Amino acid sequence: MGRMPGEGERRAAVVDGRLWYVANEVLAFLIEIVALGLLCWWGFTASGDVGVSVLLGIGTPAVAAALWALFAAPRAPFRPPLPGVLLVKALVLGGGALALYGVGHPVGATVAAVVTLVNVTVAEVFRRPAPEGAERVPGTATP
Repeated sequence: MGRMPGEGERRAAVVDGRLWYVANEVLAFLIEIVALGLLCWWGFTASGDVGVSVLLGIGTPAVAAALWALFAAPRAPFRPPLPGVLLVKALVLGGGALALYGVGHPVGATVAAVVTLVNVTVAEVFRRPAPEGAERVPGTATP
């Protein structure tokens, strides 16, 4: 038997009851990846010394990724209370915006900081368990 017409569209719109929320989570992932890239870019250009540049270019995003994985990722082994998670997000994602400023792009850094701030705010304000009895899409995790 085939599926009911419109079933796939309804499923996409019902994930956590808010399609825009899913879009915001995808944006959050992209911001995280871009922040790591910006930290890398900054690190490789921060010093005239090749050894220091390589150390900063690889070490800065590696430390940021480790902090994120340990404390801010959805399945982090050490999940601190919300203020701790927000501190890690500020360090990593804000660090990406500061890195963009550091490589000479103040307008881009401001845009990155504002987009990041709005994204994190929306994600944290609306990250609530679904109300009792609300329909959930099978296989999706409770935020």
